[in-house]
Amino acid sequence: MHDREVSDTMGTLKVPADAYYGAQTRRAVENFAFSGLRLPGAFIHSLALIKKAAATVNERLGLLESSPAAAIRRACDEVMAGKFDDQFVVDVFQTGSGTSTHMNMNEVLACRANELLTGEKRDRSPVHPNDHVNLGQSSNDVIPSTLHVSARLRIEERLLPALEMLRGALAEKSREFAGLRKIGRTHLQDAVPITLGDEFSAHARQVELGVQRVRAVFPRLAELALGGTAVGSGVNSPPGLAAGVIDCLNRWTGLAFVRAANPFEAVACRDAVVEASAALRAVAVSLTKIANDVRWLASGPRCGIGEIEIPALQPGSSIMPGKVNPVIPEAVLQAAVQVTANDAAVALAGMSGNFELNVMMPLMAYNLLQSVSLAAASAEHLARKCVAGIRANAAVCTGNVEKSLALATLLVPRLGYERAAEVARKAHLAGKTIGRVLSEEGLMGEEDLKKLF
Repeated sequence: MHDREVSDTMGTLKVPADAYYGAQTRRAVENFAFSGLRLPGAFIHSLALIKKAAATVNERLGLLESSPAAAIRRACDEVMAGKFDDQFVVDVFQTGSGTSTHMNMNEVLACRANELLTGEKRDRSPVHPNDHVNLGQSSNDVIPSTLHVSARLRIEERLLPALEMLRGALAEKSREFAGLRKIGRTHLQDAVPITLGDEFSAHARQVELGVQRVRAVFPRLAELALGGTAVGSGVNSPPGLAAGVIDCLNRWTGLAFVRAANPFEAVACRDAVVEASAALRAVAVSLTKIANDVRWLASGPRCGIGEIEIPALQPGSSIMPGKVNPVIPEAVLQAAVQVTANDAAVALAGMSGNFELNVMMPLMAYNLLQSVSLAAASAEHLARKCVAGIRANAAVCTGNVEKSLALATLLVPRLGYERAAEVARKAHLAGKTIGRVLSEEGLMGEEDLKKLF
């Protein structure tokens, strides 16, 4: 059969007639052909993981026969392996509970389980998407739980290793440049000297603190709404199902999820997601500071600051031969802006919990998981393709220190503020160094100057 097209003012979606998903998903695609954006694979695969655990526990509880349970589990494994990624077709902008994506999953798993059992694609028999795949569950407890699980897994697998890589690269540069004095800068003006290693140590500490901020969210992300079903009361959820599913998740992931202390809060509120997004925004702020400092310090090569050199990755101009741009820092800056914008969307979506349910969960899932991926990719690329190859321009660093008027600050304990300011003024007007003015006016001998500066 030919693909059937579903059109609206914002685009055209092709719905394959032989899809594994069924009628409810088709109606969702027809109604929500908004943007062409899909929930990321991390979310879909985590949802399949929860469904696999539910089938396992429902079989253990005697609520699901072994044959359909095994078929559902195998279908879940195939979804998690990415075999059916093209079957999850519902737009991000859908019903706010994520029910459309939830039913998309239930229908794909049921159809695939039936194919495994009978050799034919069947929508509802012998495995039914609601009665068997969704047994004892609701979109209102499964979708928020999936959001927590997918975020926690993605942070553990991608973000934290990437941040640790960047921290290590910055710390290594801090050690490498520990003895190289350079001028400090505040308000974009010369300040007293530091070492280039000091500057990089600040960046390394920023990343280290970013890791701590992200980890601090884990106890709240660990709480899952499973067992709360529709409104938190647990209607139609058999005793032992939620605890058993969470036990499976912990054994399979190596993490430590728990049942929410208050299921009504866990279903109605997404404050933990807002908190996690805010931590990612803080990471984005740190990445912005680091990327900006690196590109400014590397500006030039002859008419900028030029205290460091970064790897040249590609031609920087279509019109100016030989120009090389700081492409990695600039890519990181753009990603950081997107993470910050995502956080604004997550915060606004978090405000949209009315009574017993938040109704912007797909939007929150899309933005949070994109932020995790962007922050991870930014940190990894900045570490590998920029920081690791940074070289110091020792001559420029030393020269900037020698000619800086900020060295007059070091004279204050000996000469007083007013007299030190006068020395700086004379040096500036005469185009001389602080040391030369001190020497010429007999205010300090060569040995004292060496000790001081």
